[in-house]
Amino acid sequence: MPLDRPAAALCDPVMLEIIRGAIMATQREMEALIERTAISAFIREKKDFYTALFDGNGTMAVGSMVPIFGDLTSPVFEHFPRETMQPGDLYWYNDCYGSRGAVTHSNDQVLLAPVFCDGVLSAFVMSWAHFADIGGLMPGSISPDATSIYQEGIIVPPTKLIDAGVTNEAALAIFHRNSRYPEQSIGDMSALMASVNLGVERMAEVVSRHGTAIFADALAQLLDRTRGLVRRRLAETFDYGTYRFADTIDSDGHGNGPFALRFAITREKGEDGEDRFIFDATESDDQAPGPVNLIMNEAVPGMALGLYYLGGDPAQVCNAGGPLSFDEVRLRKGSIVQPEFPAPLGMRGLTMMRMLAVINGLVNAAGGGAPAAHSAYVITIMRGSYTDGNAGKKSFLLADGIGVGYGARDFADGIDTVYFVAQENYPVEFLEAGYPFRLRQYGVVPDSGGAGRYRGGTGIIREYEILADEVIMAVRIDGVQNPPWGYAQGMCGGVGSVVLNPGTDREAEVNPLSDGTVMRRGDILRIRTGGGGGYGHPHDRPAEAVLKDVLGGFVTAEAARELYGVVVIDGAIDTAATEARRADRYEAKAFHRITYRDELL
Repeated sequence: MPLDRPAAALCDPVMLEIIRGAIMATQREMEALIERTAISAFIREKKDFYTALFDGNGTMAVGSMVPIFGDLTSPVFEHFPRETMQPGDLYWYNDCYGSRGAVTHSNDQVLLAPVFCDGVLSAFVMSWAHFADIGGLMPGSISPDATSIYQEGIIVPPTKLIDAGVTNEAALAIFHRNSRYPEQSIGDMSALMASVNLGVERMAEVVSRHGTAIFADALAQLLDRTRGLVRRRLAETFDYGTYRFADTIDSDGHGNGPFALRFAITREKGEDGEDRFIFDATESDDQAPGPVNLIMNEAVPGMALGLYYLGGDPAQVCNAGGPLSFDEVRLRKGSIVQPEFPAPLGMRGLTMMRMLAVINGLVNAAGGGAPAAHSAYVITIMRGSYTDGNAGKKSFLLADGIGVGYGARDFADGIDTVYFVAQENYPVEFLEAGYPFRLRQYGVVPDSGGAGRYRGGTGIIREYEILADEVIMAVRIDGVQNPPWGYAQGMCGGVGSVVLNPGTDREAEVNPLSDGTVMRRGDILRIRTGGGGGYGHPHDRPAEAVLKDVLGGFVTAEAARELYGVVVIDGAIDTAATEARRADRYEAKAFHRITYRDELL
């Protein structure tokens, strides 16, 4: 969107930082309200929600550090032009195709409200969150069995939920009636609406304090600042020419696959002599029959790279400056990152995580220092019933998102056992108190982090004892056939697995992307998640760091000897044996996935 700004800056540098701090505080206060008032566990405990603030044109001015979102306001503007909006309005949608991927699966509900000051439309505020159940094929609305988005729950096109303060109760009633757990749906929608109301109030205060013109100029300066930083960093990373990278999804849950994501970034001189940066995803494989498709909004590549280049700098703001840094984004209809309606999308998280790994790979292909690849966070959805002594038979829905290992960096190990960004694993106490399960084991998976000078992050082991009468489980694990790649001679991460009743005569492996596994009281479910790729040759890791990993349970003594060349006996380093093993340094190449290779294309 074009940025409206005066010929000369109205907001001085000091005032700019004051406004930046105020809008960032508003965004965080909105998120805190959702976390404290939502009902469902996936929002309250998992923290699967997001808020953002936009300027008067609808261009994102500040948002969370979540790199998967595109243009969130245009879908509303196409149905409800800005000039028709008035104070007290609130707009709502979850339509993935209608929003061109601003929403990537139907469980995510978006609420958007305009902010007026002295009659001038000055800003917008937005809150969204993942709702536990919105109808569809199975409880939870997400299933590997889906073959159409219609099987993934109710679709809400852009709708005016509140018209100048008057709520469309009928629309809400239709939505909540489609949920198998309407009490959670009602509570979560109330939390989102309260968050937006708070955001409108806080933003109106900021605009009123500084004036509409200074406020608009401040947001424009922040956008320009981020865009300029990202373009400078792109120019530092990518020389003139085209850089390519690919990564692979194992399956779509229907026997199809693997599916490759093939991206390219080109830097060239435009006719005006200025640099042009082009992102191209047209060579990616065709869309899948199963629900691993991802609608990649055109803003997403720039958002992801923008967050990488911002590098957690607290002086910078996550905004639309990243997406605006690309001059062109090329996507192909019918591909796995631009599927055609009504292809299912519920498991798009696998593809989203591979997409981020490919973007890291592009940076590394150009000689940059992006992390090695990460695993895709794991989801298990357990639906069932149990007998409550007071209330008789009760149904339950547990969507347990489980952390994985992230790729090692060129200065540090990968992050262990992380779900996604700031989202969290369920605590044992919470899970056992709220659901008919007992956690028998919860810890890191030894050797799941890719070996390297810097070790990849480790995955998680969770072992559940089933206390329910019956459970039907869906599970989502990727990267089993195509584990996360290591970089700069680092090795790939370990893979995940699902086993029912391990170590017994009833032991059975569960398909890592499947639905319909039946479990009953007394069964044991063991889930291991994958790790991240390593960075740098494993023999370059200090022997003391390897010993610390062995003593901490992150690396076994066998892997220390075979992969790192460090011999650990009785909790101590055998210096002579280690020197002998490391003298025989094995040959390594730039990338590693099961075997070493020069490139991934």
